[in-house]
Amino acid sequence: MSGADEAVLAIDVGTSSVRAAVVTAGGAIATRFGQPALPTSPMLNFVEFDPAEQAAAVLGVARAALADWGGPVAAVGITNQRASTILWDRSTGDPVGPGVGWQDLRTVGMCLAFQAQGLHLAPNASATKLAFLLDMADPDRSRSAAGELAFGTIDTWLAWQLSGGAAHVTDPGNAAVTGLFAADGSGWDAGVLEALRIPPEVMPAIVDSAGVVAPASALPGAPPIGGLAGDQQASLIGQGCVVPGAAKLTLGTGGMLDICTGAVPPAAAARGRAGTIPIVAWRRAGVTTWGAEGIAITAGSAVEWIRDGLGLLTDSADSEALAASVADTGGVVFVPALFGLGTPRWDYGARGGFFGMTRGTGRAELVRAVLEGVAQRGADLLEAAESDTGLAVAELRLDGGMSANGVVVQALADFTGRPVAVSPVTEATTLGAAYLAGLSVGVWGDEAETAALFRPARVAEPELSAADRAAARARFAAAVEGCAGWVPELSAISF
Repeated sequence: MSGADEAVLAIDVGTSSVRAAVVTAGGAIATRFGQPALPTSPMLNFVEFDPAEQAAAVLGVARAALADWGGPVAAVGITNQRASTILWDRSTGDPVGPGVGWQDLRTVGMCLAFQAQGLHLAPNASATKLAFLLDMADPDRSRSAAGELAFGTIDTWLAWQLSGGAAHVTDPGNAAVTGLFAADGSGWDAGVLEALRIPPEVMPAIVDSAGVVAPASALPGAPPIGGLAGDQQASLIGQGCVVPGAAKLTLGTGGMLDICTGAVPPAAAARGRAGTIPIVAWRRAGVTTWGAEGIAITAGSAVEWIRDGLGLLTDSADSEALAASVADTGGVVFVPALFGLGTPRWDYGARGGFFGMTRGTGRAELVRAVLEGVAQRGADLLEAAESDTGLAVAELRLDGGMSANGVVVQALADFTGRPVAVSPVTEATTLGAAYLAGLSVGVWGDEAETAALFRPARVAEPELSAADRAAARARFAAAVEGCAGWVPELSAISF
């Protein structure tokens, strides 16, 4: 291929926006378009979206990006927020209920009931969300068993829409976070489907993350759909983390650290001792690459809280300058656990807190403590990933909205003791979706070729001494102990 044919269209659907970009063979974003697509919350713990509106928004930004590019593209890649759940009518293509967002917790009771029966399902996974939608639209499951209804995560829904209903597919990475995927990666888990009364006829086919599945007939030129990946997996490959021990951290509303572990499957599908979760990173040419994931539930949302709730900031972007105006936090430590703690403790009853405040503590110290607290949680995730996988991470790569904050970047380098390489684009998911699609049609030859395109915007080196780093980590660990178990009944729940 040559010229414009080497470009790839990447479609990136996040929790609050949809984006489309044309990525060149050199790994550059030539043009991009986006628009907000906020979910709604009709009642406590409900998070919904309109799948039809979402699809229309995706088509709009994709067509705008192609028009601005002005030439053909070799393939289309899709990356998406994972586990959000959609059920639709195959004959009409219309959703038969709301899209249920990954943050939705309406099925917590269902999860606890199944847990009592020995079946462990998480409320943020798709499994019980799909059961809920089927209970509403098809209580006796007759329509589902007759093949009239189709289930999909967002990648599946968009592939269906782009292909005019020709493709009902997902990739192993998205499938693995539904709660419905077999632990060995072989396909859908028949036992879980039966327990939740989910007819297999509603389930999509599982295809390679990089591989042509159907033409995107809804787009000009009908380029082939060649890449499917969840957002964290796309960020991993987008930042060139394609060999065992390569790791990235995405700091947005929350924090997600993913490490590539290679072709050897994990020993078990359960969480590791240090609290990371085995994942399918991607599959190409039938070969699965595995990984592990650590989660910080609170990251950028802590900055939003001190802006909107405490009034310490008028704009989140001001946090860097204010934090940098003081040399340190004055001994203040902040634990970002506003919604509980993820990896390594998985304590839903933990709550955030400031520690070590004095009469001399001011706005700047508090803001810096929040930014450093987010970086401390990043260090927690890295330590957990290394512990669970036995792999050493030489350099941590970083993307997400908080990667633009220099105080966070330096603190992350200091608390991890590793160089932190900042992604050249805030959303590396876009590059990952493009790379997977391009691999399917020969724009790039293999993962090593795409990894070689990574050029960090900057690299922060650690500045703390080993003794100071250890002392800072110990103070943070002591503060975490003070926040743990704050709501005992929630702390007792484990998914």
